[in-house]
Amino acid sequence: MVIRQHFDPVSSTYSYLLVDPASREAVLIDPVLGQHRRDAALIREIDARLLFTLDTHCHADHVTGAWAMKQAFGCRIGLAEVYGARNVDLPLRHGMEVRFGAQALEVRATPGHTAGCLSFVSADRGHVFTGDALLVRAVGRTDFQDGNAAQLFHSVRAQLFSLPDDCVVHPAHDYEGRTSSTIGEECRHNPRLGGAATVEDFVGYMENLGLPHPKLIAIAVPANLSCGRDATIDEPAPPSWGPVVETYAGMPEIAPEWLGRHREEVELVDVRSRAEFEGELGHLEGSKLVPLDELRVRMDELSSTRPIVLVCQTGKRSAMAATILRKAGLARVANLAGGMVRWRQLGLPS
Repeated sequence: MVIRQHFDPVSSTYSYLLVDPASREAVLIDPVLGQHRRDAALIREIDARLLFTLDTHCHADHVTGAWAMKQAFGCRIGLAEVYGARNVDLPLRHGMEVRFGAQALEVRATPGHTAGCLSFVSADRGHVFTGDALLVRAVGRTDFQDGNAAQLFHSVRAQLFSLPDDCVVHPAHDYEGRTSSTIGEECRHNPRLGGAATVEDFVGYMENLGLPHPKLIAIAVPANLSCGRDATIDEPAPPSWGPVVETYAGMPEIAPEWLGRHREEVELVDVRSRAEFEGELGHLEGSKLVPLDELRVRMDELSSTRPIVLVCQTGKRSAMAATILRKAGLARVANLAGGMVRWRQLGLPS
């Protein structure tokens, strides 16, 4: 099973894309709406087929990206049945299995942080995705959304600490840059409920945390009870001039097939050397030669009315050129995906 961990710096949330390598079927655990563009780009680039989004609980610090992922990929939304949330396709209960390709996740109810907290255990018991029930050297707070410290103590001890010592713990949050732990480590060293801690120790600890409520709780909880359907993505609108795709690396790209039909609508800027421009691969008719190392001082030669498509041999230098122009304030720019090599492979005219 391929595991890709993503981080949202605003809410300190970890999301996890799990992919079966043979079938390319995948699940996404705890997607964050504000990171939808990034996560969707990766899913497309690695050719994964997203079957499910799974939220470990109804989050109070961010809006889930479940609904946005369903619109993008047609996947099903999973959330604990006890919430009674709207737009859930897969109401999750303790003991269920979520299958994708040859992989499976066992659903374990681990309430206490909230009433509907779930953890997901891989079939080989080598990985557990614990949400906020168990963090690295911590646990989730228990002072809102029907949280209960004693219940969380028993949930973790029964459902998580019963897993093998080398089972990797993948938490939903960390505020100190820690990415994972193991069940054995947390059993021994978790300062809240590890070692010889009693339920009385744990409850006393949790009842005296004195934490302020999450800043987004009034927005996030209602939005998450509709699986994010009633929320909006706070990010720039997609370009209207063409089907520009933001890559996982954050680069704006346009497909050569589209450019072949719309060359007259854009300004083509080739950032190779003159020798390459006039060499074996040729160049696109009507393109302007502005070598990459001259681009910053020749920006006044570029069109101010038409979108700019940047071209090089393979799309690497032109990706840098697109970044340079974006940083200079030009919004309508894109890199020709695959450059002249891809253009010629497709048999498009040069």
